[in-house]
Amino acid sequence: MTDFILDAIAWGGYFGIALLMALENVVPPVPSEVIMGLGGMAVARGTMAMVPLVFWGTVGSVAGNYFWYAVGRHFGYQGLRPFVRRWGRWLTLEWEDVEKLQRFFHARGGWVVFVFRFMPTFRTMVSLPAGMACMPHWRFALATFAGSAIWNTVLGWAGLYFGSNFRELDRYVGPVTIALGVLIALGYVYRVVTWKPRAER
Repeated sequence: MTDFILDAIAWGGYFGIALLMALENVVPPVPSEVIMGLGGMAVARGTMAMVPLVFWGTVGSVAGNYFWYAVGRHFGYQGLRPFVRRWGRWLTLEWEDVEKLQRFFHARGGWVVFVFRFMPTFRTMVSLPAGMACMPHWRFALATFAGSAIWNTVLGWAGLYFGSNFRELDRYVGPVTIALGVLIALGYVYRVVTWKPRAER
């Protein structure tokens, strides 16, 4: 994975960073931590500068998140009704829950999108319900850009600080990502087993 990212950065420079960060939000296995960390290493070597690195990385993050936002906005939360009726048991979800989520995003969606930018996996997933709730484009873009800019700055400076040793962190990113995935899967299984519709409570 690291070699692929290095090749993309060498080929496209800042555009390569933006493209990789967009893909990271459409295809989560591409890790933003490694992309921006290696970008920070490029800053340490003098082949990149921090401000354009963070800017173009953030542009890529916004573009990738807009993919899922557009999907959610296209279908709308009402488009979920047949799906929830059929698969609600396995989603541990009822239509009332969807309506509550829609109202919540109308009231506080901007802050949710901003905060979730700092959370693995959820920073991509949150764009879908934001789109389904028809969050205004400007609010979604602003919250996504602000949260992503802060996160990408942290990652870029981490790469600059660790220098050449940052590549060694790639050994840990994979196992940590797998561990988080396993925890999420176990949490889902527990919820499915213990969940009951409101009518049965």
